[in-house]
Order: sequence, then structure tokens, then C-alpha cells
Amino acid sequence: MFDKELVLDVLTQIKMATETILERFKPITKVSDFTDSPRGMEKLDAICMLLIAIGESLKKIDKLTNDELLTKYDQIDWKGAKGMRDIISHHYFDIDAEEIYWVCEHRLLPLSEIITKIIEDLQ
Repeated sequence: MFDKELVLDVLTQIKMATETILERFKPITKVSDFTDSPRGMEKLDAICMLLIAIGESLKKIDKLTNDELLTKYDQIDWKGAKGMRDIISHHYFDIDAEEIYWVCEHRLLPLSEIITKIIEDLQ
């Protein structure tokens, strides 16, 4: 068995990070909103930092739960979510703004919803 309270704390941090990204992403309507201004690049940087934190936290949950919790929720590509952390942190100067935009537009809300469900299921 795993430390449920610790896992809930990590899940709550992930939930807060996804909500922050979604809020920061609201004014972004196209990739050039990231790339065509210093302010957009700052927003891209901030979102990337949170994506790194999410990926690292998902890895931590796997360690804490012996890879047993997240696999129960197969609606999310957990390997891809954790891999995003590796790509951003190890290839930061080669970040593809289009890929980050796509992830924010298509993957963050479903991730947030599943994290909420996992939290509810554990409580």
C-alpha cells in the first residue's frame, strides 16, 4: 500500500499546475501568440516550466504507488505526459511552440479532469 496523503498532495499540486496552465493559455489563440513577442515567449516559458513540474510529479506518483495508480486511468497517455517533461528539460532550446500549443489545447483539460477524478476516488 502507498502513502495516500502524500499521493493526494502530489495530485493536488498537479491539479493546480494544470489549472494555472489553462488560465495562462486562455489568451493564446494561435502559436504566433507565443512566438511573436517577448511577452508571448515569457508565457511559453512559464507554461513549459509547469509542464516539467507536472511530468516530474507524475513520475513521483508512479514511484510512490509502485506504478499501480495511474495505469488504472488509461484515458491519459501517461508515458507521453511524463515524456513531455524529459523533452522540455533536455532539449529546451529546441522546444516546438506548435507542440506546446497543441498539448495545451488538446491534452491539458482532459488531464485536469482525470487528476480530479483520481483525487475524488482516493478520498
